[in-house]
Amino acid sequence: MKLQEALEKIRPLDEKAMEVARRRWDSIAKPLHSLGKMEDLITQIVGITSCQNVDTSKRALIAMCADNGVVEEGVTQTGQEITARVADGFLEGITTVCAMCRKWDVDVHPVDVGIAVDTNVRTDLKVAYGTKNMTKGPAMTREEAIKGIESGIAMAEELKAKGYNILATGEMGIGNTTTSSAVASVLLGQPVEEMTGRGAGLSSEGLVRKIHAIKKAIEVNQPDPADAIDVLAKVGGLDIAGLAGVFLGGAVFRIPVVMDGFISCVAAMIAGDICPEALNYAIASHVSREPATHLVLQHMGKEAVLHADMCLGEGTGAIAFLPFLDLGAYLYNTMSTFDAFQMDQYEELV
Repeated sequence: MKLQEALEKIRPLDEKAMEVARRRWDSIAKPLHSLGKMEDLITQIVGITSCQNVDTSKRALIAMCADNGVVEEGVTQTGQEITARVADGFLEGITTVCAMCRKWDVDVHPVDVGIAVDTNVRTDLKVAYGTKNMTKGPAMTREEAIKGIESGIAMAEELKAKGYNILATGEMGIGNTTTSSAVASVLLGQPVEEMTGRGAGLSSEGLVRKIHAIKKAIEVNQPDPADAIDVLAKVGGLDIAGLAGVFLGGAVFRIPVVMDGFISCVAAMIAGDICPEALNYAIASHVSREPATHLVLQHMGKEAVLHADMCLGEGTGAIAFLPFLDLGAYLYNTMSTFDAFQMDQYEELV
């Protein structure tokens, strides 16, 4: 599905269904709103699906994998070859997030949207063999950025057709905290120093190189902060593009999409800048240790449930959050009401 066609299909959440969900929560035998964000998120899912029976049992992790030319600038601790190795690791089931997914019955779907070499990961949605070094010119063309977004939309459509009822987002791409920091700095109009962290364990010297590379990329490319696709193309990455497409696809096909950490949140922010309504289909899972995550979430009007100081990526924060949603769905679907207890219902007091 082409991007413009997808955007034309996005509609607001089902407010009538959400009102029914709120009344259901209020009728459950407990103090009003006492389950906090659990109630809010389950109500959001009802609005997304228009279904009062909340089902989170068939779920998938979409891991978008791509390489970033900016690694030439020494902004990472490891080499670019690690992207391909970990991408294959998703298929082999040996990565950290794969172990977590086995525990919580989540199917892992890695996608090669831009790895520098071919691996065993599916390549039918591949846009390019990595992006270019953004310190020397645009990371990719606008057309490539859009194709990357469309790859994510295609994944959402495919998995919806297979009966999945919730999607988690993950990624693998050496150098992608650099691209994410660049995108966030431009879109939020914040200093690069405040938006850039150490990623996967950079030294202080490495952090200085990373900040310098981002500043140079922004100066060379002059991305337009009013045009998220322009920013994505000039200083972003194909993994971010693919994830942005997953968030847009979730809105098109009315399936909730769970954000992971910083990189995933930046992708959601891009999706929201392209189509603000899409953010209503996205759910924040955790606050990454990357310093800019708080600002990105705040910009989107999102509050994450988990504050666990995680920064692994791969989708680990999103998967760690799923049991919270499972519990909320179980309580919503099964708990007894005040009527069943022959008790008076709590009233909203001012």
